Amino acid sequence: MRRASPRQPAIPASVQDDLARVEERLAEELTSREARLEEIAGHLVRAGGKRARPLVVLLVFDATALPGRARRDEAVEAAVALELIHSATLLHDDIIDGGETRRGRPSALQRFGLADTLVAGDFLFCRAFALCARFEAEVVRWAAEACVSLTEGEVLQGRHRRDPAVTIADYDEIILRKTASLFATGAKTAAHLAGATPAVVETMATCGRHVGLAFQMRDDLLDVEGHPAETGKPRGIDLRDGNPSLPIVLALERDPEMRRLFAAPTLTDADVERGLARIGRSGVLPAVAARAGAQLERALALIDSLPPSPARTALHDVALGLADRHA
Repeated sequence: MRRASPRQPAIPASVQDDLARVEERLAEELTSREARLEEIAGHLVRAGGKRARPLVVLLVFDATALPGRARRDEAVEAAVALELIHSATLLHDDIIDGGETRRGRPSALQRFGLADTLVAGDFLFCRAFALCARFEAEVVRWAAEACVSLTEGEVLQGRHRRDPAVTIADYDEIILRKTASLFATGAKTAAHLAGATPAVVETMATCGRHVGLAFQMRDDLLDVEGHPAETGKPRGIDLRDGNPSLPIVLALERDPEMRRLFAAPTLTDADVERGLARIGRSGVLPAVAARAGAQLERALALIDSLPPSPARTALHDVALGLADRHA
């Protein structure tokens, strides 16, 4: 696997300006006649996060833009819509998983309760699709299909929660739908709005899919060996919640005790620590890193097929940073 020295991406000034506009537009879209909705949505969105999806959208747009055909203002709106969709899914995920923390502080579920958090997620979805109304039917369909994939992925993950018979194929399908679909749709939409050819649009969709898969696999790895001060959440959440992350799925194949732990309806803190230790001793973590690395390599090759530009270089470095984060 290709290894590059970690470096801070040099984001082009045009993309930095667009990112600032994304933040302004997010703030505008959070406004509501009901202060409670605005407070809950703002609790999550204003906490920051990586803004990975808007950044990928804007960099793909700049890297594929054709003079006279690129629609920059609409690319900004698309980036805002995707971040709103992503934020809505985080609120709903915390409800499903009973998540206590998000981005280093109490989750909306913990602070505001189930009912209001659920409605706030719906509010963000509605805001996102109101933005999508400005686009042609094709782009709206892509966004809708991504949301369908997200919901299907959530149900599929729920079906395999605490299931010791879950397979690698099951895992691959879950993350393809839950994580990669939104990255793929964002990159595809960006290239389309940039005026790129249909072939480039599909290439960027594939690139986004690989970035999303690598990002999720690396996130799974960080749940086992990451530092809570840096990740903003405790270690072992996947094991505690019974979610079939890649390290867990691979460890289930090697360790009968892991199958018992994973199937347990509840786990104590000691159980979680014991399970994380068993995952580490099982020797699966290098395999997880290798799988993430293979997805990253595919994404980088597609990025490098674009014409040289500052945006292409930044996109390369951002993809490397998202998918090859240090634990």
